[in-house]
Amino acid sequence: MTTDTETASRMDAFGGLAGAYLHTPFCAAICPYCDFAVVAGKDDLIERYCDAVVAEIGMDRPWRPLDAVYVGGGTPSRVPGHQLNRFLDALSSLHGINEAAEVTLEANPEDWTGEIAASFRAAGFNRVSFGAQSFDSSVLLSLGRRHGPDQIPTSVATARAEGFSSVSIDLIYGSPDESDRSWLATVEAAVAAGPDHVSCYALTVEAGTKLGRQVSLGAPAPDPDIQASRFAIADSILIANGLTRYEVSNWSRPGHECVYNSIVWAQGDYLAYGNGAHGFLDGVRSRNFRHLETYLRAVENRESPTAGEEFLTGWDLELDRIFVGLRRSAGVAVGPGGRVFIGDGDGQRLIEAGVVSVNGDRLKVENPMLTDEVLRVVLGLKVGEHGPDGDTLMGAYA
Repeated sequence: MTTDTETASRMDAFGGLAGAYLHTPFCAAICPYCDFAVVAGKDDLIERYCDAVVAEIGMDRPWRPLDAVYVGGGTPSRVPGHQLNRFLDALSSLHGINEAAEVTLEANPEDWTGEIAASFRAAGFNRVSFGAQSFDSSVLLSLGRRHGPDQIPTSVATARAEGFSSVSIDLIYGSPDESDRSWLATVEAAVAAGPDHVSCYALTVEAGTKLGRQVSLGAPAPDPDIQASRFAIADSILIANGLTRYEVSNWSRPGHECVYNSIVWAQGDYLAYGNGAHGFLDGVRSRNFRHLETYLRAVENRESPTAGEEFLTGWDLELDRIFVGLRRSAGVAVGPGGRVFIGDGDGQRLIEAGVVSVNGDRLKVENPMLTDEVLRVVLGLKVGEHGPDGDTLMGAYA
């Protein structure tokens, strides 16, 4: 049996791996809750966009062989396999891709056929994440999804048949159209489909989205208490069926944690290409232009598509380590930032309430539904505050 110490060590080790994220913005329609850098009805730009991403990669400097590549969106499965293969070829030529690397693409069930699955597998993808969201037809309709419940297990089976070594399902809970019984049935159906990995996300109302406008006009918003109950239902069922929660919203079978995301949560380095993509390298967080045409014009003019950078050093870098690391079930090594958290009044109250635990040299969130509250406290910590034994920590970050 794996000990907590061994699990923590393994999760921390992801921070030494190298990742890359590539964005594809194209969708058949934009879901009402979506706040990502996506476009609908612009498939005529796919080839031009893929040319630009390949060109952006070519403008970069060589780095090191990649351990994880994640192609997200948008809907990558709308882009032909041979085009995404160009992404992988460009990455391999410049940086290298390790033989055992995880290579993921996101897909929608309505796009997924044996022929399409085979084309992506031949391109080099070995992991697929399906945007299932629900197994309830009425909930799928309210979420703006275009597939039916029966297409989800068929997609999983097709991915298996075509040789994908890891298959994930994404679910969304907390829609006003969803009931406890509906959500219970959705989670049970997801387990029955036989994925290696399941992600469950609370429906969030974002400004500027169709859902955001509807709520502002009086439509019902997701209820946080109901969402907490739905999370507990999912957690119980998934754990009972052999999937372990390793991050706030993610469960997996042993060895099937998402490597790319685990790099991010371990404060590892990852490159980013495509419009709206975010990267982190050598303490610098960067983001590309979000607007598609702005991104295309920059790359086609042989200019950097970087819209902004944030340079993290000293205390800011330490807070960032705590911030991303506390999302994991394994928590994060206490370190200077954790000692300040323990000595902070708000941090101490969270510890006394059992929301956060301190075990040896690990700081962990024990109530995942309160992670955002914990992270707000982390963001408010100041360098020079005193640790639990009264020592000042200013010296390390002056």
